[in-house]
Amino acid sequence: MTTDNATVSAQLASALDRIADPVSGEGLIASRRAGPPRFSDGVASVVLDVTGLSGNLRLMLETDIKAALGQVAGVEKVRVAMTAEKQNLRIIAIGSGKGGVGKSTLAANLAIALKKLGVKVGLVDADIYGPSQPRLMHVEGIKPRASESKKLEPVPTPYGVPLLSMGQLVKEGQAVAWRGPMASNAVGQLIDAEWGDIELIILDLPPGTGDIQLSMVQKHKPAGAVIISTPQDLSLMDATRAIDFLQHANVPLIGLVENMAGYACPHCGEISDPFGSGGAEAAAKAMELPFLGRIPLDIAIRKASDAGTPPAADDGDVDFAAIARKVKDWLGSN
Repeated sequence: MTTDNATVSAQLASALDRIADPVSGEGLIASRRAGPPRFSDGVASVVLDVTGLSGNLRLMLETDIKAALGQVAGVEKVRVAMTAEKQNLRIIAIGSGKGGVGKSTLAANLAIALKKLGVKVGLVDADIYGPSQPRLMHVEGIKPRASESKKLEPVPTPYGVPLLSMGQLVKEGQAVAWRGPMASNAVGQLIDAEWGDIELIILDLPPGTGDIQLSMVQKHKPAGAVIISTPQDLSLMDATRAIDFLQHANVPLIGLVENMAGYACPHCGEISDPFGSGGAEAAAKAMELPFLGRIPLDIAIRKASDAGTPPAADDGDVDFAAIARKVKDWLGSN
């Protein structure tokens, strides 16, 4: 290397390290996001580690690097080679044997509660025929964009949990009449998206135990599953089928949640149990599964969900927070 080349290389390294790593805030070389540039025949070359960065951040860094290094005297061209480690996302599936038992509400609030516990979590709404997460997470009408690599970029939500939903891919109110392979491919696009530094995905499964659900769990291999049921016998029968389905698919069961457990009269405060009480806990005990907790039948939860303000985002939440702590503990030991 000539003296001139050595001087240019030093200037290139200084210019590169003045660009901040979007994660640590340090210079790109100091943070080991990039190595020292190479310079030969008027061409400056940089190897950039883009692990954990979204498509937009990757493009921004590439643009900044080319602009900064291109100003160094003697540089005619700047090349940026991007490398990334494959992210091993863990998936927690939220399932139910039937619809209408609060599965999507649990998925949204569990994701928010886990985020508050420090987990880097994203949310995928795979409920093909009844996607509700855009409303629950207050991002109705916002469509995901595609990155340079043609992957979907999750939509940011007010609660720090990025979201991709089947509801974002079709017109609002439009019926989805897809066969199993088409639906499975669409869900695959949601999971294999540009998740950045997300380490855990909460997957809101469609209700039931059919071909679509089987394809999803076989292809995407959840690390574990949470089943939700209401206390009455019919719902528990369906929940039992969902549990059997997941066990046959070799998906570990984290535990069972009982929803609509106890109704507090807003006028007198008396607690009644229109759907029964304790059925899910008894079923969990009989099947030797952990019981994760109860969610009360509360009109405030319904109103908050319809308004896109999930109760788990409230500092006063205890129900979803308690379930999230148990799920986090399970993740730490598995």
